Amino acid sequence: MSARLMKKALMRAGLAFAVLLLLFWSLGPIYWSLVTSLTPPNDLVSSELRLWPDTLTWEHYAKLFGATSISQGNEVQSVWPQFSRAFLNSIVTALAATLVTVAIAAFGAYAFVRFRFPGRDTLFFVVVATMAIPAYTVMIPLYRLMIAMKLIDTYTGVIFIYVSAFLPLALWLMRSVYQAIPISLEEAAYLDGAGRTHTLIKIVLPLSTPGLIAAALLTFLNAWGQFMVPLVFSPTLATKPLTVLIPEFVTRNYVDYGLMNAAGIIAIVPPILLVIFLNRFLVSGLMAGSGK
Repeated sequence: MSARLMKKALMRAGLAFAVLLLLFWSLGPIYWSLVTSLTPPNDLVSSELRLWPDTLTWEHYAKLFGATSISQGNEVQSVWPQFSRAFLNSIVTALAATLVTVAIAAFGAYAFVRFRFPGRDTLFFVVVATMAIPAYTVMIPLYRLMIAMKLIDTYTGVIFIYVSAFLPLALWLMRSVYQAIPISLEEAAYLDGAGRTHTLIKIVLPLSTPGLIAAALLTFLNAWGQFMVPLVFSPTLATKPLTVLIPEFVTRNYVDYGLMNAAGIIAIVPPILLVIFLNRFLVSGLMAGSGK
């Protein structure tokens, strides 16, 4: 084998190893969480390492979804009321924040691209630069503000915080999308008598669908996975999401690993489904404007 062929073989082997390592790093925790959620409670405290449980059990999922069973002579209590409420809270806050963020970004980014006003570029830079501000630096002032506005432990307060946090990224993404759309299409619509609002809604937004979906997907995923914000601003079950409820399965004297991992598996289903079905829009939306 020549040196050139050997070099290519080594590069392919290295690439394959890197891909396998990345898959193991990404999917390994999910696989282990799935295995733990299907393992009987007694086997979870065993010192023997099992890559797959000897006996599958649905006990942990039964507790989540309201069923009852018997474990070591004690009745297993259902956590379905708390889990269902937290799941609904996650859906409401993430979906509402996504809709508001994408709506504002769709019109705001268009103004930054097509309108000319003093300080346009400076204002956009300042808005985008807020993404670099650590959340911990504004947590206390924001908490005092939420108390003054009586928005603690409300959907509105959490949604406002999510929108303010994720809007800069959505604006930046939609600005790149609009810049990639030829302005001649809008000028042709103006010549036909269409107004700017009609042109934006009927021509520009349909052409920007991949960017809108990408912005919506990124916003939803970020909002769904938030922990610190709802931990501080959603202290009760009225607005508490899954990310805050699941760690509460750890009690002073016992850690229910099976229940925690079962809840985690259920919690990752909506994001996974969104990524699977909208992945092509995410890639095209993020690449918008790159080849301008």
